[in-house]
Amino acid sequence: MPTLSLGSAAVVVVTKLWKRLIGIIGGSGLGDLDILEQRIVKCVDTPFGKPSDALILGKIKKVHCVLLARHGRRHTIMPTNVNYRANIWALKQEGCTHIIATTACGSLQEEIQPGDIVIIDQFIDRTTKRHQTFYDGSSASPVGVCHIPMADPFCQKTREVLLDVVKKLGIKHHAKGTMVTIEGPRFSSRAESLMFRQWQGDVINMTTVPEVALAKEAGICYASIAMATDYDCWKEHEEAVSVEKVLKIMKENANKALSILLTAIPQVASMNWAENIKSLRVSQEGSVMLPKH
Repeated sequence: MPTLSLGSAAVVVVTKLWKRLIGIIGGSGLGDLDILEQRIVKCVDTPFGKPSDALILGKIKKVHCVLLARHGRRHTIMPTNVNYRANIWALKQEGCTHIIATTACGSLQEEIQPGDIVIIDQFIDRTTKRHQTFYDGSSASPVGVCHIPMADPFCQKTREVLLDVVKKLGIKHHAKGTMVTIEGPRFSSRAESLMFRQWQGDVINMTTVPEVALAKEAGICYASIAMATDYDCWKEHEEAVSVEKVLKIMKENANKALSILLTAIPQVASMNWAENIKSLRVSQEGSVMLPKH
């Protein structure tokens, strides 16, 4: 029976290893990042099936990292069909204590312009067809029901590292933002886009949920680099979002995401995360209701 709980001995091991086990999830346009040295391709399986693609193990400035393409390296998996549970479990299984994700997104606010970076801190979930938890009562599931707290979905300390890096690099960015995650694969109608603006959504994509929730359930420090590629379809006199436009902006601005990752990962590796990892573990274990005997 799989388990997400770590005993005290395992916690000691993890806190010793965190410096060299950072997961990177590459989103649209960034699924096959060529940033790792000494690359090793590793095919894995999990109790929830296979992840989106093979894990790419390697180093960034001597820091051990694991890269995973969210949609597959050839971008063949649509957002609904991404096996988010297998992806997060595979990175957890590999020993990752951090995940830095990248994602393309549409802007719902005038001041967030295409090409801007948003270090998101909240989400609104509009998905309907996805597994939101590892604890679903199936044969692959850990025992119990998990009611994981989600008031602060993203790791604040990892977000602070990313914010420090984008400031140092002089990259135009927004220090916080609410991500609206829709089911997809279609884009929003204009009425939906205007509604999301009224809800005070800042950016919109198709993948942050359930990825961030599963990472918290797995006890992983998770943060996301969101790159605005368009104004969705709410803005008058602006060309509506299209695949062509998204990929064009992502290609033009991929170097921003690369620069952030190359700078942030060594900084993350230089810090002490023992208390953060312990806090996540305690929160996760305290959120599981075990069956009564």
